[in-house]
Amino acid sequence: MDLLSLRYFQAVARHQHISRAAEELRVAQPSVSRTIIRLETELGAPLFDRQGRRIRLNERGAAFLARVERALAELDDACREAADTAGAGPGRVAVAAETLFQLAGVLSAFRARRPGVQVRLFQAPVDSMRRHLRAGEVDFAIASQPLAGPDVCSVELVREEVFLAVPPGHRLAGRESVAVAELAGEDFVSTRPGHWQRSLLERLFAHEGLTPRVVCEGDEAAATPGLIGAGLGVGLMPAVALRALGTGGPVAWLRLDGADCHRTLTLVWRKGAYLSPAARDFRRLARAALMPDAS
Repeated sequence: MDLLSLRYFQAVARHQHISRAAEELRVAQPSVSRTIIRLETELGAPLFDRQGRRIRLNERGAAFLARVERALAELDDACREAADTAGAGPGRVAVAAETLFQLAGVLSAFRARRPGVQVRLFQAPVDSMRRHLRAGEVDFAIASQPLAGPDVCSVELVREEVFLAVPPGHRLAGRESVAVAELAGEDFVSTRPGHWQRSLLERLFAHEGLTPRVVCEGDEAAATPGLIGAGLGVGLMPAVALRALGTGGPVAWLRLDGADCHRTLTLVWRKGAYLSPAARDFRRLARAALMPDAS
């Protein structure tokens, strides 16, 4: 068993697909297939269930992957730490976030502080963030949903109210607030399942014994105000959007009388992970830019 075999396995497990893993690794598909078969032979147990050309990580494979990712992440940490100690270049910082909108100010301050550092951003739902962190692919995740566990550390950056946005002329447009139960018959513009807006919407409705009627779902949260303003439906929007668009924008805003209509933005990193001086600067600047009363 060698490191190359483990990295091939990690890529195949991530994609659940030999060809896609080969594309990521930039190697021939037969080489990846042979490596996985050799690894399974060495371990004495299959790591994937196969049905025709489809493969699926099985229970043994999932347990093996968890330990492989920890081992490879530790190795990658060691390499970065050695490079930093040797002064080999300015380094890099990688961040996964559900939304990139609120990172502009942080990135501007960070580039001024660390102009040569390579910054990599991944827009990802919370489940993907967990995988990115576990595999050491990112230094930080900025999550709008709970991302906790014994293997991560976190700090709350900001907690903001979430409003209901409705089109101008909507029956609720003149109201200051609305109860969730009153929205049972409304069409909603939202994000795909797994993103914070959709999770909050479903939780608020479930609390009332209801299911929201989503007529438009996607990953482009920035398009939501325009779609609502065009009359496609109503939707949940955070206070940062209200501040950016103002009350004279394309939508009308109402407060929601529901249980905990807030979004909490949290900075998360892998417990025990090596954080370079550049990464520690990013963490400090993120807290200063986003946390109320941060010093």
